[in-house]
Amino acid sequence: MQRWVRGWRVLVLDAGMLVYPAVTVPGVLQHSTGHAAIAGCVLVAVFAGCYILAARAAARRAARRFWLLLGVSAVLFVATLPFAHAETFFLAIVVVSLAVPRLPRHSGALVVVAAMAALVVPWVVWGTAGWTQAVALVFTVLVVYAFAEAVRANAALLEARAEVARLASEAERTRIARDLHDLLGHSLTAITVKSTLARRLVDADTTRAGEEMTAVETLARQALTDVRAAVSGYREVTLAGELARGRELLRACGVAADLPTATDVVGPAHQELFGWVVREGLTNVARHARATRCTVTVTESTVEVVDDGVGGSADEGSGLAGLRERVRAAGGRFGAGPVLPRGWRLRVTL
Repeated sequence: MQRWVRGWRVLVLDAGMLVYPAVTVPGVLQHSTGHAAIAGCVLVAVFAGCYILAARAAARRAARRFWLLLGVSAVLFVATLPFAHAETFFLAIVVVSLAVPRLPRHSGALVVVAAMAALVVPWVVWGTAGWTQAVALVFTVLVVYAFAEAVRANAALLEARAEVARLASEAERTRIARDLHDLLGHSLTAITVKSTLARRLVDADTTRAGEEMTAVETLARQALTDVRAAVSGYREVTLAGELARGRELLRACGVAADLPTATDVVGPAHQELFGWVVREGLTNVARHARATRCTVTVTESTVEVVDDGVGGSADEGSGLAGLRERVRAAGGRFGAGPVLPRGWRLRVTL
């Protein structure tokens, strides 16, 4: 794609336009002799040099230099008229071809005026109409204009592709940040709770304390696995797995857990999302609620996490924000707020 914008095709088109100064030289030699012929050839050569410089300025988007050189080229075209007569309008083709793609609003009028001038001026001044020059002007300008539009379209496509890549990269960073929060929030909360419990039990019940530390090790390994999965884009969150982890987390926190034992009622398409809801809800209960009881209710289209804590148990930061994005992407409804007389409810409906 880049070769269309800055590649050999543009160079070939620019070089091809030098044909018109070349075919003007025979016109100079036909209608002029001696010093006049030399002067005419010099003017054509200077015109060709101005064209090359104008093409480079256009490629570098140096607008002021381009228009200055184009103006000089137009003056040279007029100055060459006495030496090459009708053939001078081959130079007009170059001038108009450079100007039209950069004057889209006036391109039609400019082409018509230039073509009529190629026909009328030679006929009035020298008695020969410039049909060849007029036809060549129209078709050359059309080709150049079409090519310029193709270059613009491809340049716009390149910019759009770069923007899409940037947005995809940004979306991937957002996904990783959201997944890391959701995954590590639960695991680190469980590790903190179990470590605290093991410290309290180390003197009273060393066997139980050892079991809790073993569980901490398992959770740490699982957290490492989850981080690697989140970064690579492959993470497996299931409703059954989150209910099992949540039951163990609530037990370690001393919260009575009323969790469903079967998840068959939920279709496969909703298992992962409901798993994220349960993970976030139970993590917030363990972290904030100071609750004594927590209930999870699951139906075919709804998952609900309710506790009897102090209220405001949900993390209003990136946790709920990320979960809200997941639910919105799935076309569901998200709700979180206090319940009376006390407690907190997190509810998602698809």
